[in-house]
Amino acid sequence: MTQAQDLLRSVFGFDGFRPGQAEIVEAVADGQPVLAIMPTGGGKSLCYQLPALMREGVTLVISPLIALMRDQVRALRAAGVEAGALTSSNTDDETAAVFAALDAGTLRLLYLAPERLASSERLLARAGVSLIAVDEAHCVSQWGHDFRPDYLRIGALRRSMGVPLAAFTATADAETRDEIVARLFDGVAPTLFLGGFDRPNIHLAFQPKDKPRDQILAFAAARKGQSGIVYCGTRAKTESLSAALGAQGHSAAFYHGGMDPADRRAVETRFAVEDGLIVCATIAFGMGVDKPDIRWVAHADLPKSIESYYQEIGRAGRDGAPAETLTLYGPEDIRLRRSQIDEGAAPNDRKQADHGRLNALLGLAEALGCRRQVLLGYFGESHDPCGTCDLC
Repeated sequence: MTQAQDLLRSVFGFDGFRPGQAEIVEAVADGQPVLAIMPTGGGKSLCYQLPALMREGVTLVISPLIALMRDQVRALRAAGVEAGALTSSNTDDETAAVFAALDAGTLRLLYLAPERLASSERLLARAGVSLIAVDEAHCVSQWGHDFRPDYLRIGALRRSMGVPLAAFTATADAETRDEIVARLFDGVAPTLFLGGFDRPNIHLAFQPKDKPRDQILAFAAARKGQSGIVYCGTRAKTESLSAALGAQGHSAAFYHGGMDPADRRAVETRFAVEDGLIVCATIAFGMGVDKPDIRWVAHADLPKSIESYYQEIGRAGRDGAPAETLTLYGPEDIRLRRSQIDEGAAPNDRKQADHGRLNALLGLAEALGCRRQVLLGYFGESHDPCGTCDLC
């Protein structure tokens, strides 16, 4: 592992691996089929970025969110690694630079959204792909909270290219893990790395809604000058809450899927480099936001499932320092989430599973004992009372 250690220090600037990372890096670099389930903030991206530099050819990274891809490409390029992304929000110059690097044989990591797979077969055939890395692999599960139909193409892509595949996620119960193995690995069990789900530096708290705007403003005021995210259930609320925070003297911005791509990019860039910025966002500003010093995450509305909650609070405290969360909930939230499930197009057994995930989150919100015990118990882990959540 001396090559990995050298790259870890010279390219990524770390003196040592986090727990579990070294074994995963070694397996991926060796070309083993890998499924790694690691806690949010556990350093998943390094586990495919570093092997990409140890192997010949291009590593194809399939990732569901443009913000995540742009963030990682920006960081890799700043570290001197030739990386590029092909997304719907690329400028013409960005796309041309990716193709030029491919033609020159210098590109090491190519990021692609799953929706681009169908139109990229010819490109991928000529790219010299030697490894496929699938981020947020739970999106392949039709039972999951983040199902993306285009993820179902990945198994066939792996077969046609004949290259190893490594899949990564933070939120996969046993049912979802089985589906990942079936769809990405043709049912042949990969090397499984199962990390713990606990993030002991994140403080957990819930409150019933009671003048929710005032509750969010008070939470932010007590943490003025710290970077934070406020997740909102609607696009309109991201804009109105951002304005309210700005009026209170905070540096604030909003982010949602209805914005012009250039405006979204501007917020992503600001958040990456600006200290103390609060972003009020829908879940479009989501998986993989990799700013290490986010000190707090608030939910102005109840998330849609316990997995979504775990993913979203996991943006906070990735540097290991203490971070705080607050989740507001009320009867109207619960009615909305139930109606969204009931009125969706999913089959009945999927709807039942989604109701189960929502019920698990409500059980966490209305817990009488330690919240960390309840949260980790959902993911199959036992834990003593933490002593640090709002109920402890």
